Amino acid sequence: MDLSIIIVNYKSRTKLINCLASLSQADFGGLSQEIIVVDNNSGDELGDLSAPLIKLIQSPKNRGMGGGNNLGLEAASGEYIFILNPDTVITGRAIPILLDYLRMHPETGLIGPKLLNSDGSLQYSCSRFPSFFIPVLRRTFLGDYFKAIRDGFMMTTANHNQVQDVDWLMGSALMFKKKIALPGGGVFQPRFDERYFMYFEDIDLARQMVARGLKVVYNPEAFIIHDHQRESAKHPWYIALFKDKITWVHIASWLKYFMKWGLKNNNYAKN
Repeated sequence: MDLSIIIVNYKSRTKLINCLASLSQADFGGLSQEIIVVDNNSGDELGDLSAPLIKLIQSPKNRGMGGGNNLGLEAASGEYIFILNPDTVITGRAIPILLDYLRMHPETGLIGPKLLNSDGSLQYSCSRFPSFFIPVLRRTFLGDYFKAIRDGFMMTTANHNQVQDVDWLMGSALMFKKKIALPGGGVFQPRFDERYFMYFEDIDLARQMVARGLKVVYNPEAFIIHDHQRESAKHPWYIALFKDKITWVHIASWLKYFMKWGLKNNNYAKN
């Protein structure tokens, strides 16, 4: 098996159906593949989605994004893994383009495509590793006073039509080899850190790659539509702190990330 596609679902049945429909029409370039749908105890009743190429895993509890994807990884039989969100739509030859790049560049641990909003506009999906105050700059008026730092983190001035090494990629569409031969010897089997229920699990995975001498690559030659809804940014920060549970989930992941990786600061203005 060449490729295992893992999609974690939580109350996203309609978008999931659209994602699966796009996969049924995608150009896989002759790759053999399987699709693993992990339902995080969403109550969406996905039993009718069963098909020869689809494995449905019903988790008895909501294990979060990292935990759900790890369930899929345990069941995957593909040499390569493609993590997808249910709110994505596959276009053209995106999948074989990413996989071919990994095959030709064994020093690359993690690769992702260009993401487009539903209207076709660019979605900023590659970034620098965050400093401790980046979430504050992104969520509050303070970002307007430290625009170079905020925008440098988001790589807004980078050439998003160019293949390039980045620090991390949005977890909506990530591809990697199930077992990666490391530059210094040994094998790395990527897994998401389940301490993050939601948010920062994609940054953490990239940090795991970089810590092992592997590259993280943004490849805009492949592009995917992503109907992204920033749930933790639905309300202004001063309202979200009191109204949105998901905001506190984000804050908890933020603190866990820096407890694990430290307070390293980056020169975001360089891009």
